Amino acid sequence: MNFKSNKLRDAVIIALVATGATGAVQAQEAETTGATNLDRIQVTGSRIRSVDTETQQPVLVISRDTIEHSGVTSVGQLMQNISANNGFSMNAQVNNGGDGSSGVNLRGLGAARTLVLVNGRRWVSALDASVDLNTIPIAAVERVEVLKDGASSIYGSDAIGGVVNLITRKDYEGAEARVYVGQMGPGDGQQQAYDFTMGANSDRGNILFSASYSKDDAVRARDRAISRNPTFGLTQRSSVSSSGVIWQPVDAAGNAIWPEQFTNEDDYYAALDNVDMSVINNGADSRDLANYHPYTTAGDGYNYASDNYLLTPSERRSLFVQGAFDITDSVTFRSEALYNQRESEQALAGFPVTEGFYLAGTRGLDKDSYFNPYKGTAQARDLDYGRRFTEQPRIYNQDVKTFHFYGGLEGVFNFADRAFNWDAGYRYSRTDQNDRMRGDLNTLNLNAATGPSFMDTDGVIKCGAPGAIVAGCIPINPLSTAGSINQEQLDYVMFTAHDQYQNLSKSFTANLAGDLFQLPGGMAGFALGFENRKESGYDDPDALVAAGYTSGNARKATAGAYTLDDAFLELALPLLSDLPGAQLLELSAATRFSDYSNFGQTTNSKFGFKWKPINDLMVRGNWSEGFRAPSITNLYRGNSDSYINFGDPCSSDWSGYTADVQARCVAGGVSPTFVQQTNAGLGYGGQTIFPFTLGGNPDLGPETATNYTLGFVYSPSYLQGFDIALDWYKIKIENAISTPSSDFILDQCYVAPDGDRSYCDSSYFVRDGAGRITNMFLLPRNLAEREVEGFDLSVRYRLPDTAWGSFSFNWDSAYVSSDKSRANKDAEWENAVGIYTQDTPGWRLSSNLTTDWTLGDFGVTWTMRYRSSLSESCIGTSAAYLAAGLCSDPDKLGLAGQPDPRNHIESVLYHDVEGRYNLPWNATVAIGGRNVFKKDPPLAGRAFANTYDYSYDTPGGYYYMRYTQRF
Repeated sequence: MNFKSNKLRDAVIIALVATGATGAVQAQEAETTGATNLDRIQVTGSRIRSVDTETQQPVLVISRDTIEHSGVTSVGQLMQNISANNGFSMNAQVNNGGDGSSGVNLRGLGAARTLVLVNGRRWVSALDASVDLNTIPIAAVERVEVLKDGASSIYGSDAIGGVVNLITRKDYEGAEARVYVGQMGPGDGQQQAYDFTMGANSDRGNILFSASYSKDDAVRARDRAISRNPTFGLTQRSSVSSSGVIWQPVDAAGNAIWPEQFTNEDDYYAALDNVDMSVINNGADSRDLANYHPYTTAGDGYNYASDNYLLTPSERRSLFVQGAFDITDSVTFRSEALYNQRESEQALAGFPVTEGFYLAGTRGLDKDSYFNPYKGTAQARDLDYGRRFTEQPRIYNQDVKTFHFYGGLEGVFNFADRAFNWDAGYRYSRTDQNDRMRGDLNTLNLNAATGPSFMDTDGVIKCGAPGAIVAGCIPINPLSTAGSINQEQLDYVMFTAHDQYQNLSKSFTANLAGDLFQLPGGMAGFALGFENRKESGYDDPDALVAAGYTSGNARKATAGAYTLDDAFLELALPLLSDLPGAQLLELSAATRFSDYSNFGQTTNSKFGFKWKPINDLMVRGNWSEGFRAPSITNLYRGNSDSYINFGDPCSSDWSGYTADVQARCVAGGVSPTFVQQTNAGLGYGGQTIFPFTLGGNPDLGPETATNYTLGFVYSPSYLQGFDIALDWYKIKIENAISTPSSDFILDQCYVAPDGDRSYCDSSYFVRDGAGRITNMFLLPRNLAEREVEGFDLSVRYRLPDTAWGSFSFNWDSAYVSSDKSRANKDAEWENAVGIYTQDTPGWRLSSNLTTDWTLGDFGVTWTMRYRSSLSESCIGTSAAYLAAGLCSDPDKLGLAGQPDPRNHIESVLYHDVEGRYNLPWNATVAIGGRNVFKKDPPLAGRAFANTYDYSYDTPGGYYYMRYTQRF
C-alpha cells in the first residue's frame, strides 16, 4: 500500500509504532540501516550475522509459500506434520486430557525440550514449559526455521531437542484478505478461517497489521466406525453402567458380607473373596431386589466413547501489529504486540460414580435412604453402588487470552574499521486462562442426597427423617435407570468448577555483535549478550476442587516463580578460504553462563566446524552442552489426586509372585494371602480405588544434555537447483526430570533381586492394615536418562523451467536408529524405536515428499506423508487381543524364550493435494485436501480411548477451499 504523501505515511507509521506496533527482528534479513550490513543475515542457531546462508547446524526452512500450500489453518497443524516432530504432541485430537493447545515435539524428546521462539525471542510457555503454537497467528508468519540441534549456549534452557523460530512478515507491502472453509469427508469437522493483513513501508520504517479469526467444529467418536466402539484395554465398555449397580462383596462361599458384620476391618478383608454386581432392570423400581439382574459388560457396560470428541472444537481470534522506525540513520526502534484469544472445549461421558466402603468412597447409599432396597429389613446396611450420570456429560471449556509486547532499540556502528550491530529490548508475555467444567459432583451434596430420606405425608421424598428434614437437600436415587435423574436433582448434586491459570514471562535483553580481526579465511566475528528473565505462574483451582469435595480429582493450588541472569559469548573463526582442499574452513565456539534463583548456576558451551573441501560440498559438525531448567509445574505443583492403573506385586494371584517376592512382601507387613483390590473387583492389576498423589519437587535441579551432529551438504554445480543434506545426530540427557512410575517403585521394593529398597520407604507409598496401598507419592526427580540417535535427510531439486511448467521436489526424512531410556542409572535401558506405548508412537522413519508444479497461473502441490510401522505388546492378554484382531503374532518369544506376544501396527502414507489458480483481479483460489484417499489410522490396543493414537490424522479425509484477494 503506497501513500501519496510521504509526510502522511511517516506520521501514520510513527503513530502506530508508538502505540505498540512492531517489527520482526532476528533471523530476518538485516536492515538496510548500515551499508556494511546490507547482505548479512542472522540464521537460527547463531547470533552472528553472516553473508553465508549455509550454516554449521541443520536448519529446516518452511517458506511462506509452503505454509500457504499446506492447507492448514494454524501453526500447530503445520509443525506437527514436519518429519522431525517424532512422537506425541498435544493437539486438537486430544480430548481426554487435552486443553485445546497444540505443541511440537522435536526428536520425540517432549514439548518442554523444544524451544519455541518468535523473531528470535522466547514465547510465553505454560506452567509445564510447553508452548501453545496456536497463540501465534499463521497469517503473520513469514517463515519458520527449525534448528535440528541443541542450542542452549545460544538461547539458554529448553533447546535440547531443537529450536522452532517463527519469523513474522516484516517488509510486507500492500494488503490481502483470505477466506478459508473446509470440512471432513463425512460432512463434519467444519473449519473456517478469515484473516486480513496490511503492510506499508517508507524510507524511515515499516508497519504490519494482521487480524485473524478461525473456528474449528467438533468430530464425535460415535460418528466414525473406527472409534464408535473403542478397543482401549480390550474393554469396549465401562464397568460403571448408566443404570444403578449394587456392588456386593461376598466371601468364598458366595455369601454377602459387609463391614458391619465384623469387629474390625482386617477380618472383613480376610473374609472378602469377590464382589457380585447387580444392575437394575430398565425402568424398574430399584427398591425391589427382584428387579435386578447380574451385571454383564456386554449388556450393561457403558460405551463411553459415544460421548467423546475425536476432534475437539475451538475458536481463535488474533490481532498482531509490528513496526519499525528509524530514529537516525543507525538507530531503529522496533516493537511488536499481539493479542490472541482461544475458546476450546472437550467432552467426556457423564461422571462414573462409585461409592461405598468396598469402593473406597465415602459411605455409599445410606441404610436409611428411601431408595435403599434393604431399608427396614434385617439386612439393612449402607450399600456400595455405582452409576454413571449420563444425564449430564462432562464438558470442559477453556478461555485463554495471550498478550505479548516487545519494544527495543537496535543499531549499527563502525569502530576501528570494524562493523558492529547491537540491540536492547524489553519483552512482556502473559497468558490468562479461565477454565469451566460442568459434570463433576459436589460430594457434600451427593452424600446428603444419598443419605437418610423418607416419603413425607405430602407424597414428596425428602432428605432426613420425619421431624428432622434437611433444609435445601434434594434426594436422588443412584440405583435408578438411565435418564431418570431430573434437572433439579442434577443441579443440586453437580456444580460448575471455575479454575484460573496464569503464565507470565518478562525479560530484558542486550546483544552486541560484529567483526573482531582478520583471519586467513575472513573476518572473525563475535556476539555477546545478556538477559535478565523472570518466569512466574499459578494454577488456582475451584475451592471445592482444592478442598477435595468433588467426584473428580482433587488438587491444591500451584504458584511459583524464579528469576535468572544469562550471559553468552559466541565466536566465528574463518581459518581458511579459497585454497585447494579448503575452499572454506570455519570454526565456531559459544558459551553461556546462567544463574537461576532456584537451583544455582550452570555453564553450557558449544564447538562446531564448517569445511568446504570443494565449492560444491560442505561438511559440518557440532558438539554442544545443553540443559533444561525445571518448570514451575515440576517445582511447585500443588498435590493432586490421580487414579492410575497399576499391579501390586504383593497380590498373591500375580503370575510373578515368587517365594522371594512373597518374603519381601511379608517383611513389609503384607499377608501372604493378600489380593489386590481395584475398582473392577479383586485381582492383580487395574485402577486403584484410592487416589494417589501427584505433586512438585522444589529440590529439582536442571536436566543436562550433550548433543552431537555431523553431516554434509552437497550442491553440485553441474546440477543447478539440486541440494542434498545428510546429518547424523546423537543426544544424551542425564538427570532427566521424570516421575518414577508406580510399577517401577514397586518393582524396586519387592521384585528386583538387586532392587533399591529405599523405594519401600513411606515417602514413596503407604499401605493400610489390610495391605492395600492407600497412597503413592508420584513426585518428579532428577533420576532418568535418555539417549536418541538418528539421521536427517533433506533433498531439494528445482528443475529448470520447461514448456510444461516449473517443477520442484522437496524430500525431508527423519530416521531414528536408537531411542532408549532408563528410570535411573542402575535400571535397564528400554528401547522405544519401532515400539508403540500409550500416547507414544516411536516411529523409526518419518518422511515427507512434496512435489510442486506451476504453469502460468495454475499450480498444484502434492505432499506424501509417511510414518513407519510400529509394534505393541499384547503380553498377558493375548487371547483378548487376538479376539479383537490386535495381536498379530501371539506366539512370539522374547528374551530367554519367554512369551512376548506382539501386535503389528501398520505404516501409514497420507496424500495431501492442493490445486490453485491466479485470477486476473489479483486473487488466488485454491481447492485441496489432506488425506485425500481417506486412509484410516492403524488400530492400536494400547491407544487411549479412541482406538488409534492422537498423532495420526482424524479418519475421514479433509477438503477445503481458500480464496485470497490482494490489494
